[in-house]
Amino acid sequence: MKVLVTGGAGFIGGHLVDALLAQGATVRVIDNFATGRRENIDRVRGRIEFIEGDICDPAASEAAVHGVEVVFHEAAIPSVARSVADPVASNRANVGGTVQMLDAARKAGVRKFVYAASSSAYGDTPTLPKIETMTPRPMSPYAISKLAGEHYVSVFGRLYGFETVSLRYFNVFGPRQDPRSEYAAVIPRFVTDILAGRRPSIFGDGEQTRDFCFIENVVSANMLAAKATTRGEVVNIACGARVSLNALIAIVNEELGTDLEAVHGPGRPGDVRDSLADIGAAQRLLGYEVLFDLRAGLRKAIDWYRANSPAA
Repeated sequence: MKVLVTGGAGFIGGHLVDALLAQGATVRVIDNFATGRRENIDRVRGRIEFIEGDICDPAASEAAVHGVEVVFHEAAIPSVARSVADPVASNRANVGGTVQMLDAARKAGVRKFVYAASSSAYGDTPTLPKIETMTPRPMSPYAISKLAGEHYVSVFGRLYGFETVSLRYFNVFGPRQDPRSEYAAVIPRFVTDILAGRRPSIFGDGEQTRDFCFIENVVSANMLAAKATTRGEVVNIACGARVSLNALIAIVNEELGTDLEAVHGPGRPGDVRDSLADIGAAQRLLGYEVLFDLRAGLRKAIDWYRANSPAA
């Protein structure tokens, strides 16, 4: 099978590339390194075809999809906070780039388009768990952009007759996730801070909850989605369990044998209070199952950061 991974130099895309290669797929990657990291590509450069280019560029996108059976569309500018700071860049990459890739894919006769959607589309609805039939209430430019991508993915599939599916990722974490950016996800920041003997920082009171999903669960969901018959559906990809950030820090301390309390700061605009997924649709449609729960995934992530953290 010949596949394209957009954003294949990124955290999720890089892990997906590894899994596809392990299964014997012929892999092409397109990335412009706006948020991806060159070391993620350097590790596999001799085993993939790589295009350094922008998904918003028609020529680059058309070259990327040529002869491809499945597109895994991971490329995006992530982060709610980053989108609040620069909504135009988020819209260009996440909406414009997605439409460009869809149009290139339909012209090239791609069989399947798997889209990395986001649980941020749900917004701050009080009802838990979040189920795909809920009315979205996006609270940030990032959430709006990812939700718009879902609609484009579904409509393109119906209009042009190729299979599409949107995987609504909840809070993904795991090895190789960058802790150094000001927009870094909480688990790499918490783990590397505590490893370095620093008190971790929380925006808000820490009682906000998240459904954290280990990277290998997300990779598995993508592989299953490539094989399943889909017609534009949207499905949650998560563990179906939630934990507060305060409790998460307690778990990290327990795993590391430390006892560092958090430093609390003001909450951030656009952040949701609580998040928990209903994963029934993914189980039914894709055959998805949770391979690693939070603690099992956290142990694997901690092992990696212990070996690779700049503080180590």
